[in-house]
Amino acid sequence: MTQRIGVVLFPGSNCEHDVAEAFEGLGAETEVVWHGDRSLGSVDAVVLPGGFAHGDYLRPGAIARFSPVMAAVESFAAAGGPVVGICNGFQVLTEAHLLPGALQKNRGLTFLCQTADLEVASDRSVITAGVPVGTRLRIPINHFEGNYTCDQRTLDELRAEGRVVLRYVGNPNGSIDDIAGVCNGAGNVVGLMPHPERAMSELLGSTDGRVLLGALLGAVVHA
Repeated sequence: MTQRIGVVLFPGSNCEHDVAEAFEGLGAETEVVWHGDRSLGSVDAVVLPGGFAHGDYLRPGAIARFSPVMAAVESFAAAGGPVVGICNGFQVLTEAHLLPGALQKNRGLTFLCQTADLEVASDRSVITAGVPVGTRLRIPINHFEGNYTCDQRTLDELRAEGRVVLRYVGNPNGSIDDIAGVCNGAGNVVGLMPHPERAMSELLGSTDGRVLLGALLGAVVHA
């Protein structure tokens, strides 16, 4: 059975086509879901892509969090459905309190557009299931507010519960504990700042994005 991935489009999103192409290249079907929709339709997983939802007014993700579609995303996640937020999508998930913590301006107040070295820190999320802990990946980042932060209690919980999914090797943005991605307690909601959809071909410098997106498709099959 072919997996169907819903890609949520907010005004200002700019990575929805990249995400769709990446999943279609792995054999999945995709459907773009408008932020004003109140239903996700019959999707097997949901991705909130990168970009600048609502122009990042107020702060990134703060307005998108109130889009009608987010009620459906929250219900889907509560039922165990896989939800992944990439870059701006990660910011939206923290604003919606589907993930803990927040994303603040990068250390040095510098916009970063470069390839980052990552290490898989946990295999208990839908994007790392079956991927050995310690696996090294090279995946691009493209953000100004990707510096993950949280209080000490939250950090202790993330560490103890294996919810730090990815860590930077050579922290580029100042994120606490080198965090590049986290998941919720059930492992079905994941946010990450790196863009796996941009690491799908050697022509783009890396195919390591296939590891994460392929794991998501595998998690859908075995759900």
